[in-house]
Parts: sequence; structure tokens; C-alpha cells
Amino acid sequence: MITVLCGGVGGSRLLLSLAAVLPAERITAIVNTGDDDWFHGLYVSPDPDIITYALAGEVDPERGWGLRGDTFRWLESLRRFGHDTWFQIGDRDLATHLHRTRLMGDGVPLSEIIADIAHAFGVGVRLLPMSDDRVRTIVTSGGEDLPFQEYLVHRHAPDNVTQIRFDGADAARAAPGVLAAIAAAEAIIIAPSNPIGSIGPILAVPGIRDAIAAAAVPRVAVSPIVGGRSLQPPAAEMLRGLGFPVDAPGVARVYAGLIDALVIDESDAADAARVEAAGARPLISRTLMRDDASRRALALAVLAAARVTP
Repeated sequence: MITVLCGGVGGSRLLLSLAAVLPAERITAIVNTGDDDWFHGLYVSPDPDIITYALAGEVDPERGWGLRGDTFRWLESLRRFGHDTWFQIGDRDLATHLHRTRLMGDGVPLSEIIADIAHAFGVGVRLLPMSDDRVRTIVTSGGEDLPFQEYLVHRHAPDNVTQIRFDGADAARAAPGVLAAIAAAEAIIIAPSNPIGSIGPILAVPGIRDAIAAAAVPRVAVSPIVGGRSLQPPAAEMLRGLGFPVDAPGVARVYAGLIDALVIDESDAADAARVEAAGARPLISRTLMRDDASRRALALAVLAAARVTP
């Protein structure tokens, strides 16, 4: 089994790549839930949903989130009553949130809900939230404290993040199966997700960072920074604002003590020595997942770095 820490679009794409070369039952994903929030009375889990939809082959390919071909008529109708509708929930996507919220009202823990939704979509990869407890990612930007979705989706990440905190993380416990998945893994992989905003909340849950630091198996991360730019916002704004360079060595610094190797894009080959100086063995590959061939090539490169045989 390989265990993958992930969140959002970057995580979904790497998981899809890995699932193309490995049996789904060999993959366990620990997913960020720090972005979760309430909208219109519904509990929304953006990262688990993106990953579920992607693995089910139903994600919108252009946006990278939501369901393919979805419409937004209910939101248009809701706007008539003066409600703020900046957070987009599609008509078909709405069913997922209604189902989740109903189960939560019945006292079902988030880990069971995520597994139930994944099963309903025919997803074979095991999906685990980082915690069943509520953890909220709050960023300080432009002098304001903002929930992550407010900063990214509503404000469009206009400014660098000068501080970040994960409210509730100190009192949270890793979800059932999370620490066991790390302990039993033949390799641990960190997806090319936002190192601060997506992987940071996972590592903030007590016990998870220590378990990864102590793991005696290959630990490999894929850089989400290519040519000095983040593949998905707001990774660059967060790295820069918190004092990390927006490059592959900056990613290596964030993960110092947690990874043995960092897969970097061919365009960043000149940074290899600085990545190594930051404590990670650099592995050069094409990291942009634009089609089936490039996705498969990256998955095989990551598995080779992790000494995992497909």
C-alpha cells in the first residue's frame, strides 16, 4: 500500500495518475479538510469531493472541480432572493452536499461519510479525511483574517498570505485509519498540492507529522511549483508571504525532515543542487499532467523514486 497526502486539484490529478498504474486497493489517500465550510446551510468538503469526482471520471475537466457538464440553475434562483452565491455549487453537485449534511445531522462521522460518497461514485481508492474533527484554515491577508474559501474563491487571492493558522487542529485527532495507513505504507507520497494551504492542515493534526517524520519507508513529494509559478493558486502567495522562495527549493524547505526526495519539473533542473541542500534528493521529470501519457509517465517516475513496483 502507498499512502498519499493530498488536497484539491493537484492531489486529484496525481491520484488519478497513480490509479492508472496501480490497483486502486493499493492506494490510500489522506485528504485535507481544512477548506471545509458551510454554504447555504450545507456542509461542503471541497477537496474530498474534487478527488472523488476525479477518480470517478466525473470531474469537470476545464475547472478541475465540480461535476462534468453541471448547471447552476438553483444558484441563479437563489440569487433572486439576495443571497451571496460566490461559492459555486452545481445542480448535480448539490446532491452530494445535501447527502453529506443529512448524514452529519444524524451523527455520522466525516470519515464514514467520505467513504460512503466514494463508494456511491464507484471509487476504489481508500479516501480518509485528515480528521473527523473540525479544523479550519484561516489566512491573514491584506490585514484581514479570512477563511480559506473566502480568500481564494471570493477574493481570488489578491494578496500574499502573511500568516496562517489551523483553528481546531491542536484539539483534533487523526481520523480512524490515518495513522495506521502511514505506519503500514510501503511508501509515503505528498501530492503536488499547496504545501501550506492543503498539506499544512494535514500535518497540523497531532500525530500525523511525527508519524511521517519517523517513517522508515521512502517518502517522496512532487513539487507544485514549476518555473517559479504555482500550478494552482494560491500556493505561490502562501509560500512568498510566509518567507519561502517560490521555487522547488522552497518546497523542499517546507517539507524538511518529512521527505527523502522531491520530484521537480525538467524546467527546474538548474535548482537541483539547491533542492539537495534543502535536504531532499532531487528527481527530475515532467510534472505537468496534461494527458494520459504524461500522467502515466509522472506516476511511474514517482513510484520509481519511492521504490514501489507497479
